[in-house]
Amino acid sequence: MSATRSILITGCSSGIGRDAALTLHERGWQVFAACRKPDDCAALEAKGLVSPLIDYEAPDTIAAGLDKVLTATGGRLDGLFNNGAYAIPGLVEDLPTGALRTTFEANFFGWHDLTRRVIPVMRAQGQGRIVQNSSVLGFAAAPWRGAYNATKFALEGLTDTLRIEMRGTGIDVILIEPGPITSRFRANARLQFERWIDWKSSSRRADYERLMDNLYQDGTARFELPASAVTEVLIRALEADRPRARYRVTTPTTLAMIMKRTLPTRMSDRIVSNS
Repeated sequence: MSATRSILITGCSSGIGRDAALTLHERGWQVFAACRKPDDCAALEAKGLVSPLIDYEAPDTIAAGLDKVLTATGGRLDGLFNNGAYAIPGLVEDLPTGALRTTFEANFFGWHDLTRRVIPVMRAQGQGRIVQNSSVLGFAAAPWRGAYNATKFALEGLTDTLRIEMRGTGIDVILIEPGPITSRFRANARLQFERWIDWKSSSRRADYERLMDNLYQDGTARFELPASAVTEVLIRALEADRPRARYRVTTPTTLAMIMKRTLPTRMSDRIVSNS
């Protein structure tokens, strides 16, 4: 890698992205902390970071944001951490197709667009790390989370394929699979729920009424870890000589993988349905 390593991180307005950007900056990385809102970019630049505007749902910002990064680095980039994503809580039967298209644009297609633009840069320099922030919900289905499950399952499949295809290029492709992490994720999910889900017209309105207590409370979830737990794993993924293909963060992620590997599907379904 170059003497001063460079990384582009998306979704840096809060939570995992913000923590990762500030921590890597302190470690001496040249950090480009992308946000999708100008005010959030300005706040990070006030802390000494370069913060390009990148909105996964706006392809023009992806191209312009990466151009800003490459201009600053002289055409190099050692790391990409795709991170920004959101959920739309609700039953699959109540999920409008337009809602699903929108969340795929933000959680999947935008990531793919940025990744494809970065790969030629890393190929030319003979090395690089592409780290995808997935989720326990990228391999374990859960009720009420169909849209998010779908985008993360798709991300994991595409990333696994890309990792295999990048063998021998010097480009490592890595997945991080967090469970519950302290962030604004639930607050952002509420906004999407209110935008898309007509729960009062649902055949399972009573179930939604029970969901509200959880959705509209901002308490700490069981086994929840701070964003720094993901940053610690990201550092290993970026700086290890031989990074793993996957890093699992939080106890629920580990338990979910054990359950997926050992239990029959229908038994797992019963456990998840009652959790």
